[in-house]
Amino acid sequence: MEQQPYAIEMRGITKTFGSVVANRDVSLTLRRGEILALLGENGSGKTTLMNMLSGIYAPDRGEILVDGQPAAIHSPEDAKRLGIGMVHQHFKLVDVFSAADNIWMGKEKAGFVLGKNRYEEIAQTARRFGFELDPKKRVRNMAVSEKQTLEIVKVLYYGAKVIVLDEPTAVLTVQEIQKLFGVLRRMKEEGHSIIIITHKLNEVLEISDRVAILRKGEYITTVDTASTNEQQLTEYMVGRKVDLNIDRPVVEKTKPLLEIRDLTIRSDEGAVAIDHVNFYIRGGEMLGVAGIAGCGQKELCEAIAGLRPIQSGQMIHKGENIVGLSPKAILDKGISMSFIPEDRLGMGLAPSLSITDNMILKSYQDTKGPMVNRKKGKIRAEWVIEELGVVTPSADTPVRRLSGGNVQKVLLGREILAAPNVLITAYPVRGLDINSSYAIYNILNLQKEKGVGILFVGEDLDVMMALCDKIMVLCHGKVMGVVHAHKTTKEELGLMMTGALDLTNRYEDKPAGFARDTNIPPQQTPEKEEE
Repeated sequence: MEQQPYAIEMRGITKTFGSVVANRDVSLTLRRGEILALLGENGSGKTTLMNMLSGIYAPDRGEILVDGQPAAIHSPEDAKRLGIGMVHQHFKLVDVFSAADNIWMGKEKAGFVLGKNRYEEIAQTARRFGFELDPKKRVRNMAVSEKQTLEIVKVLYYGAKVIVLDEPTAVLTVQEIQKLFGVLRRMKEEGHSIIIITHKLNEVLEISDRVAILRKGEYITTVDTASTNEQQLTEYMVGRKVDLNIDRPVVEKTKPLLEIRDLTIRSDEGAVAIDHVNFYIRGGEMLGVAGIAGCGQKELCEAIAGLRPIQSGQMIHKGENIVGLSPKAILDKGISMSFIPEDRLGMGLAPSLSITDNMILKSYQDTKGPMVNRKKGKIRAEWVIEELGVVTPSADTPVRRLSGGNVQKVLLGREILAAPNVLITAYPVRGLDINSSYAIYNILNLQKEKGVGILFVGEDLDVMMALCDKIMVLCHGKVMGVVHAHKTTKEELGLMMTGALDLTNRYEDKPAGFARDTNIPPQQTPEKEEE
């Protein structure tokens, strides 16, 4: 029986950017009707390889075959004509347009007149694959999961039979991930071939048929998912054995460094984002914050860091309310806070500046005289590079040229050097490979051991349960409960995240006197701490 050609075959692909070799002699195959996971550390060349398949880059050497025939892919339009579509990690959508118009504007010969039937056409495409999509909804009003759905429906509407998904689950909840996987399995049954780039090994093992691994731009191997495991995949990725256990050091409890009392915060659109929330951050303890995307995590972090106005409520430090004080005034009160936002390059760092100059951004106001002390910034930058293992040509390299994991290490290193006693971090390992992720976990644990109180906003419940001491769950801006990480389950957390389970009466581990003179119901204040 004659063997069917591969849906995609990439042979000897090499791509360089100046002196940097992104891919070196990479060969890869994708079968018809299969889900292939593409694994590799940050900077291993995964996205670059897929960008060549989707027409964004052209390879310097090598060839690409589609259904057994050599193909010239010089642009995304060429890829679209060949039935190849890519859903990028950073969505390519126009915020002010509706879902339908975002799809329609890419249609060949769409013309200036919008087709009256475009809404129904696109709704039918979504329904066919089990997606829920409102064709008339504007992108700016969509949740992250809706935007991702729109991107997938867009490539399906254009007739893609080969679909590349770059980190599709990075911003999805457990429930949304399972829904997406159900759709991918349905697409596979209909004959679509899917490549999924992800760092989450448990998802790789759950959804893929085969796994291809890249390391430092080179192809390592392809294995059948059914015959591998997380440990083996990690060793292929990193090139050595990696301990996959997440430590949770036990640190002697101290008094709360910061109490959040009856806090209410509004979003940029004016809606209530955080609704009468009460909790505290204790020294030497890591408090996880779980919740469906958009449940107020972003607004909460920004408000505590002093970057967002607070409508009502208090933040108590040593018996004094610090709401309304400037960051400098808060520092003068004896509390040093560091904030690591989820938007690393947009909000955390200045991408066009060097590592050295980004170090200076945190302390340049302390400089006496007209000249900024770059020498001190250089020393700090070199410390971060050495201690945190940042892979970079030098301290003068612009941070935009670093991989995601190295960018995060620079940001985390700068904030740690400020010697905080409260550290607020939002999705610190989002989009990072397993090696970089474990490096970040170790850094956070070291800060915890030094007595720093850590607020950890995350999305991976397995990681949160292994790393954090307690977990606070938000649903529509309200606290559904605070539980000990080692006493809860993913299922319990998932129910709380959707509002199906309310454990506020089991608010665990309150210090004596917590919530005094606040609006917390009396039944939530136990007589003694629960261990």
